[in-house]
Amino acid sequence: MWKVDLHSHTIFSRDSLTRPEALIERARAIGLDKLAITEHNNLAGALYAKNLAPDLIIVGEEIKTTHGEIIAYFVTEEVPRGLSPQETIRRLREQGAVISIPHPLDSLRHSAMGRENVLSVIDAVDALEVRNARCVRAADNEAARLLAVEHKKLHTAGSDAHILSELGQCHLFMPPFEDNAESFRQALTRAEVQGVISPFWPHLASTWAKWRKRIRPIHYGGKNMNED
Repeated sequence: MWKVDLHSHTIFSRDSLTRPEALIERARAIGLDKLAITEHNNLAGALYAKNLAPDLIIVGEEIKTTHGEIIAYFVTEEVPRGLSPQETIRRLREQGAVISIPHPLDSLRHSAMGRENVLSVIDAVDALEVRNARCVRAADNEAARLLAVEHKKLHTAGSDAHILSELGQCHLFMPPFEDNAESFRQALTRAEVQGVISPFWPHLASTWAKWRKRIRPIHYGGKNMNED
């Protein structure tokens, strides 16, 4: 079985200062077989990392819609922020991506969809993220798991790492899969959710990253790292 973390961020996200090279090194050190890089509203970080470690990286994107966030894997064309969940899903479907809803019922996170919005699109997505290491309340992850079971949705899980020490905190054990969406989707049917919740303080690191980039803008890989 492979150890897979399906939610992580680098300096290409506004709220992280982690460089892709360091994230890749850390992923290999802790024994991850696959790592999805899911930057906020862009593919730049995932594509940059995929070029560095094509055997390790899954290209993903975490997209802010008008009603919470959607996360997708094997994304080939960037989907912009600010669209409705339905339009975001439509664009992801057109490119064959695997679609999940991250931290769907996190009661402390404004970017979470919440039950009503999740239910409005649940039939159109492949999966729900049932364990996110940044969900402070364990009950919120459990509620997501129960909702996924009720609606017969696949389970995804990830550390939501923005700093190196978070990586791998939550992950999946799943069968090996080829580097394409359909093989990945099939492997998810046999995935086992593992891991523990991160401490609260990494959230403070994300806040610092936002302020750091506002105070002194960072350019990396040809992109302004203060952009969403």
